[in-house]
Amino acid sequence: MTQESSTRPAPQMSPLIRLLIDIGPLLLFFVVDQMSDIFVATGALVIACVISFMASWSMTRKIPVLPTVSLIFVLFFGSLTLLLGDEEFIKIEVSITNALCGAFLLTGLMFGQSFLKTAFGQVLDVDDEGWRKLTFRLGLFLIAIGILNEGVRHITSNEMWVAFRVYGILGLNCLFFFTQIPLIKRHMTEDEDAPAA
Repeated sequence: MTQESSTRPAPQMSPLIRLLIDIGPLLLFFVVDQMSDIFVATGALVIACVISFMASWSMTRKIPVLPTVSLIFVLFFGSLTLLLGDEEFIKIEVSITNALCGAFLLTGLMFGQSFLKTAFGQVLDVDDEGWRKLTFRLGLFLIAIGILNEGVRHITSNEMWVAFRVYGILGLNCLFFFTQIPLIKRHMTEDEDAPAA
């Protein structure tokens, strides 16, 4: 193997393809639920998540940590939903996945580790303090989403919960990350090669 091939950068995925892979399974879940019921939609979600994961891996040759954890939970709770005929399993998956991911991020901070930086450090040039603050906020946000999902699944119908799962949580995620832009900008690291102001 030549030196040039060994130093070749890892394949990159276009933002549009990344977006389709990330939200495609959820949109399919919503559409199938509208056309049939939550059980058929759950089966479609499980299959779509597996296909999306395989597509992501084939394009980047990387196994992302958080999407992998999410896939495992979808497979587990989706299978329970279909095998036992109880839609509460796929509903509670959202609560458990978000709450555990949030707790995981916060636990890492307790031991001086920002797992968010580990996952996205190559995407954002943010200093260590910025990563700590962003990780702390995201950890609390994910736990809050888990708690909110528990409330919604207990007081609404299947159709309302599916709409919340797809559009409500997606909207809250977009709102959260939009509100973090000032924090990210404050903690962006400057190019060391740039001339001093």
